[in-house]
Amino acid sequence: MSTIAAVIGRILIALIFIVSGASKVMNPAMYDAMITGVGMPAGLALPTGIFEIVAGLCLVVGLMTRLTAVLLFGFVAFATLLFHNRIDDPLQQAMALKNLAIMGGLLLVFAHSQMWWSYDAMRRTRKGELATRSAEERVQDAELRAARAEGAAAALAPEVADPPKRRWF
Repeated sequence: MSTIAAVIGRILIALIFIVSGASKVMNPAMYDAMITGVGMPAGLALPTGIFEIVAGLCLVVGLMTRLTAVLLFGFVAFATLLFHNRIDDPLQQAMALKNLAIMGGLLLVFAHSQMWWSYDAMRRTRKGELATRSAEERVQDAELRAARAEGAAAALAPEVADPPKRRWF
């Protein structure tokens, strides 16, 4: 159940970036005006929108989730400092707190990105990495291999009859 919740959470966080990026791609002039209003160079709306869409899709699919979460964390932190730095304005304060919550969600994605139902997890499974398996599973596999080796060794060794017992009477 926690896996399903984690996947849904990852998709919902990604949805924020996909929708925001799509609006920047659809109307770059409006967002360029906002970007130049804080002193950044013009023409950044389209690359920013494309970055948000691609990063959001990477989160949805589970492709490079740790790297994507770190990049988006930095992006949101930078945007918070640049656009929502007026704490005396209640709207900007709410937007800054929303961004802090998103950053917390991205840290959780980073921490739990090795979860199931992602491309990264499928790739790891295909490689058969032992690190993802629990210690109990590895111990059980080692015991099975040892038992098989003992059985094979016993089958190859000739049976030694008990030597005759000497009687001293």
